Amino acid sequence: MNVFYEEEGTFKVGSILADNTTSLQVEAPHGKRAKIKAASVLLRFDAPSLSEFMDLAQKKAEDLDPDFLWECCEIEAEFASDALAADYFGHAATPEEAAAVLIRLHSAPMYFYKKGRGRYKAAPPKALEAALASQEKRRRQAEQQARYIQLLSEFTLPEEFKPLLSGLLYRPDKNTVEWKALDAACTASKLSVSRLLEKCGAIPSTHDYHLNRFLLEHFPEGTEFGVFECGELHAPVDLPIADVAAFSIDDVTTTEIDDAFSVTPLTLGSVRIGIHIAVPTLGIAPGSPMDTLAAERLSTVYIPGQKITMFPDAVIQHYTLCEKRLCPVVSMYLDVADDFTVFATSSRIEQVRVAANLRHDTLEAHFNEHTLAGGKLDHPFGKELLSLWNFACKAEALRGKANDSNNERIDYCFSVKDDRIDISQRRRGSPIDKVVSELMIYVNSEWGKLLADNSVAGIYRSQGGGKVKISTSPAPHQALGVSQYAWISSPMRRYVDFINQRQLIALLRGETPPYTREGESLQTFMRDFEATYEVYGDFQRSMERYWCLRWLLQENISTTGAQVLKENLVKLDRLPLVARVASLPEVPPETNVEVEISNIDLLELTFNTKFLHKQEA
Repeated sequence: MNVFYEEEGTFKVGSILADNTTSLQVEAPHGKRAKIKAASVLLRFDAPSLSEFMDLAQKKAEDLDPDFLWECCEIEAEFASDALAADYFGHAATPEEAAAVLIRLHSAPMYFYKKGRGRYKAAPPKALEAALASQEKRRRQAEQQARYIQLLSEFTLPEEFKPLLSGLLYRPDKNTVEWKALDAACTASKLSVSRLLEKCGAIPSTHDYHLNRFLLEHFPEGTEFGVFECGELHAPVDLPIADVAAFSIDDVTTTEIDDAFSVTPLTLGSVRIGIHIAVPTLGIAPGSPMDTLAAERLSTVYIPGQKITMFPDAVIQHYTLCEKRLCPVVSMYLDVADDFTVFATSSRIEQVRVAANLRHDTLEAHFNEHTLAGGKLDHPFGKELLSLWNFACKAEALRGKANDSNNERIDYCFSVKDDRIDISQRRRGSPIDKVVSELMIYVNSEWGKLLADNSVAGIYRSQGGGKVKISTSPAPHQALGVSQYAWISSPMRRYVDFINQRQLIALLRGETPPYTREGESLQTFMRDFEATYEVYGDFQRSMERYWCLRWLLQENISTTGAQVLKENLVKLDRLPLVARVASLPEVPPETNVEVEISNIDLLELTFNTKFLHKQEA
């Protein structure tokens, strides 16, 4: 006697060796013996060859049409497989026929629901229709996926991928056919998603590839501001007008001119230095749509060749300290003796007439180490600049930073025009930089002290042990050599400055400040700003790296000088670009070497370096 039984979803046959009522000892056609439950037996039969039985049953099952079998069934009623076999064949089914029907029922779960041993139920018409439609959809998707994989393996971009490229590159839906095909093609080709799509021509601009990744994550709704009414931006008309002629000093690309300066002679060789800061807080109320927008952006994003401003251009143009215009400002005046020590300070909200916007590129020729050595500057603001220079030197010395090595560091300026990059260098301690930085350090430190002395909350930056912190409590900034430091001088570019200016304006007006140290809003703004500012900074450095590599390609540079920083880390000449040189021999820091540049990859922002030789001293 033989049995046809089901084990773990598979049909098997065997000869009975022992029948123990609830279990059987059987032997498979290939000789393997097993113990099975009696409940798993579907048929008992006699046959000369078990292997032939399964072959016959399988062939008969393949001839059975599940659609016809389903039509033979009564909907919503359970049935026994042997009864269906008898109806189908028109006679009591042979063991092979009964097994064939069982095999076919089991292989068509969309048509037949299993209800027990040898018992099934026909699927309802609507459920079957939905299941068949789903099956057809999967079939079409499988064919589509195979076609996609074939095209991608030939580095041809399927037309259907074009409207989906942004998602596939940056935020893929891994349940889609397109992603599954792309993932399979990447696995087969051993290429990254971005590299494979680049080979398919889907990334025509590596610059846009990096930029769009950033924009999608941090500006998902775009960088445009939409339409804003600027009528509310007008500053109070009753602000006093200061009797000074102010001037700003900025890079040629600066549009958000936050600060300007003035110098007024006093008696006995003393002067009054004015530091004037734009006041967008006078026209943008807390919680207003413009304030909410700035609180979302938190800072201007700087990218070589472009920037994403914190405020719309209309707001910037309204408050920027543009020349030949009367501008509202909050001013700090420093009464400075003939030895350039400060003997009195005062702060006020007023209007100043900005006489000129001086730019680095044209001012540098008149205001530099060589012209200062002569003691006289040939410039319309020569006397004022000379006074500011002497004050800056004094302030730097009082901070204990006159011999600071940071003054010798090189800053790099990136200028992109017609897709060509120009990278220029400027020593950080140049007269222009020193004047502007010292005046900003002074005003940010002193206004931070003014807030703290009057118990007005503010957001401070401190530094100790090489670590910079941001908090609502004033603390020393060791790197700057000041007792406290609060960003206040760039309210159109950083939201922290904007908040601190609000607090300062309220203090100067004798009003209740909008934020308290314990308030949730100030803490939230501080945390959000710190995280966002770091992200923006990382992206700026990433894009500067991109343009450095573009410059190397543009200038066709394959070898360049470099200076060893430590171990095998070097900084390339003329660029803010560092690299590890695996082949670098053991040499001391600051050693000048020649390296070879190769395999520049603008997609991954990588390149290879090889040590060539040490440069002659």
